[in-house]
Amino acid sequence: MAKIRLTKIFEFDAAHALWNYDGKCKNIHGHTFRLEVTLLGEPLQQPDHPKDGMVMDYGDLKKIVKEHIIDRYDHHFIYNDNSPHQDLDYARGGFEALRPLPFQPTSELMLLEFVDILKQHLPDYVELFSVRLWETPTSYAEWVKTDNQ
Repeated sequence: MAKIRLTKIFEFDAAHALWNYDGKCKNIHGHTFRLEVTLLGEPLQQPDHPKDGMVMDYGDLKKIVKEHIIDRYDHHFIYNDNSPHQDLDYARGGFEALRPLPFQPTSELMLLEFVDILKQHLPDYVELFSVRLWETPTSYAEWVKTDNQ
């Protein structure tokens, strides 16, 4: 059976700030992030199975990404937990959607976290082939399995 690449695209809105950065992105600013998840696998060949002909049900992939990534990042302020941002008065006030990370919240490092999350939660019958995280309509970071073997 031939291998097929299956891709699903997600979007979430979030703000972040890059501590100690030497440009405008050191300030709190927001993005509509676009996340593309591509899986590799063989379509199921079981005529009596409800998932016959599928590499993976898009709905199942959506559930995994929504629960483990989108719900944890959408409309959150993402910041480096080692930065002074954690001490801002407003962050301790009425804001609930704070996402401190143990690293600088660049697209590149957020992407690597998303890859780790996906590897933990995807079923064994598919492989994670690639993940792209778009920060703007013209800029993205990409992880590809074959580059990391």
